[in-house]
Amino acid sequence: MPKRAAWRRFAWEERGDSLVEFSLSISMLLMVVFGVIDCSRALYTDHFVSYAAQEGVRYAMVRGGDWPSSCASATSYACQASSANIKSYVQSLAPLGITASSITVTPSWPQQTVNGSGTGCNTTATQANQSCLVKVQVSYTFRFMLPYLPVAGLPMTASSEQVIAY
Repeated sequence: MPKRAAWRRFAWEERGDSLVEFSLSISMLLMVVFGVIDCSRALYTDHFVSYAAQEGVRYAMVRGGDWPSSCASATSYACQASSANIKSYVQSLAPLGITASSITVTPSWPQQTVNGSGTGCNTTATQANQSCLVKVQVSYTFRFMLPYLPVAGLPMTASSEQVIAY
């Protein structure tokens, strides 16, 4: 009988304090863990935007104005560096978790060479000759999944500039 009385006294004195403390602490712990995961996704997306700008300008610099204009797809080798092809190529690089249609790609040809002169550069705004500059700017708005983080989205932008090689 003494064991039973001790058990009743123990059960009577427990009022659920530990359950409330556990629920508060686990909710705070989960909030921090998922906040770290969401911020890591934002960092990953920022890295991708930078990478996409570098790859877009590389695509444009290798495929200068001398390449053939017929193109089966933007990922095929014999494509000209037009605005549409650069945009299509950069959007094709989007990994899981990044919406390809939300990536904004803005290629431009500043109509100047490395030393700043505009001589020898094409006057069209869609491509340029060899040794002229090409610039690609990539933008993406990252949206957090968690409700306690900013809802409006975090704009991410990167640009890269190279000299057309061919």
